[in-house]
Amino acid sequence: MTTPTIGVLALQGDVREHLTALAESDALARPVRRAEELEGLDGLVIPGGESTTMSKLAVVFDMLEPLRAFVRAGKPVYGTCAGMIMVADKLLDGREDQETLGGVDMIVRRNAFGRQNESFEAAVDMAGIPGGPVDGVFIRAPWVESVGASAEVLATYGGHTVAVRQGNVLATSFHPELTGDHRVHAFFVDMVRRAER
Repeated sequence: MTTPTIGVLALQGDVREHLTALAESDALARPVRRAEELEGLDGLVIPGGESTTMSKLAVVFDMLEPLRAFVRAGKPVYGTCAGMIMVADKLLDGREDQETLGGVDMIVRRNAFGRQNESFEAAVDMAGIPGGPVDGVFIRAPWVESVGASAEVLATYGGHTVAVRQGNVLATSFHPELTGDHRVHAFFVDMVRRAER
């Protein structure tokens, strides 16, 4: 597969920036709002946004179970910020009714780095990404409290895990799509290509 088709969950969040980053990483990118639009995808990005809103909208639009099935089928999925929360098996500081998709054996704490006015940018060394640190944009970002044996820590910042991978699921606390540096997206596109071999 030379040009994989990768969807961006478009219920809420920074969809356009991910579509651009994927297109510039040699993928065919398209927004996904309905369950039937998951068909034919080689991979999926779950963007940043507001995780409780995203969870509610997934229920309202009957997307929750199809998304879970997509993850369970082993399709490559990349979650940024709220997307990291969505692919966590367990969540701290979430709403009582908040749903996740699962996929990564990790416990994630919502808004761990602080509120909106405490957002920041920082250089993050991420395993598997050549060319030096990536510029991480942390906006009300979560961090990973702990990972299970199946999950691999790819990056830490300030003593906290901020990037993980488990099989075909990748997750970052930060937003690489907001920087113009598309190396993390290129890494994910390569994961998608490898998964299809």
